[in-house]
Amino acid sequence: MEFEHIPVLLNECIEGLNIKPDGIYVDCTLGGAGHSSEIAARLSPKGRLIGIDQDIEALSAAKKRLAPYDNVVYVHNNFSEIKKIAEDLSLYSSGVDGFLLDIGVSSHQLDEADRGFSYNYDAPLDMRMDQRKPLSAHTVVNTYSQEDLTRIIRDYGEERWAKRIAEFIVSERQIKPIETTFELVSVIKKAVPKAARAEGHHPAKRTFQAIRIEVNGELDILESSLRTMVDLLKSGGRLCIITFHSLEDRIVKNTFRELENPCTCPRDFPVCVCGKKPVVKIITRKPVVAGDEELKLNRRSHSAKLRIVEKL
Repeated sequence: MEFEHIPVLLNECIEGLNIKPDGIYVDCTLGGAGHSSEIAARLSPKGRLIGIDQDIEALSAAKKRLAPYDNVVYVHNNFSEIKKIAEDLSLYSSGVDGFLLDIGVSSHQLDEADRGFSYNYDAPLDMRMDQRKPLSAHTVVNTYSQEDLTRIIRDYGEERWAKRIAEFIVSERQIKPIETTFELVSVIKKAVPKAARAEGHHPAKRTFQAIRIEVNGELDILESSLRTMVDLLKSGGRLCIITFHSLEDRIVKNTFRELENPCTCPRDFPVCVCGKKPVVKIITRKPVVAGDEELKLNRRSHSAKLRIVEKL
């Protein structure tokens, strides 16, 4: 299948990055290079674009799309390894003018039935964005304790029926392992009461989201990665991040707030004595969301939130 990726909040991201033609920009979630193709088009031959993705299929598609540009470096890795990537590419000495992150599963990954991300296609339970990693959805579903399944589905999926779904999963796997996405969907549908199943979204949506987040460690890596990226930014450099999940957005919002106001002194202190100084300026006091036109054209944009900071 062709790796098709409609970039979310494209214009807002490009404007937010405030691109300098000779600058160094890092797309930490390269995907199909929807955002990066616009960044590359604005760079001079002296500029540099670094594209990172843990999905080898995404990198292959991006290389085709960015073939006209010879100032692009491709990195097969997760952005959680940004410190090592930066050391390998000497980014600590040069500094970075902008980072872009588009967090979450791509439309291509959802549409590739054999990847096991989607509840709309029957496939082996997988959900790994990086096929080299050992932990898969099959392992989570068939080996995690009922308590851990409940926690994951409740916290990462914000699913009100988390405890009941976990109970049904454990009961089902005692008969036989749950091997495919449709088998898991069937268990979830049995667990979720009929009235709740009629409320709108697919009854398996939140559980699939939760398992995907667990498999790929999406929340674990976020805060530390953002802090490293800010360290790498030049003064005036920008970090733009798009999230699709309230937990991710909360981590980004709180991290940005702390970087802007790191003072730990009690509020009644007349002057700061902790010595911690602001590192960034928040550009987006409220998250940027898609406009009406984009909402009509791209279903993925409905839950997208863009936040931007600038290094002081």
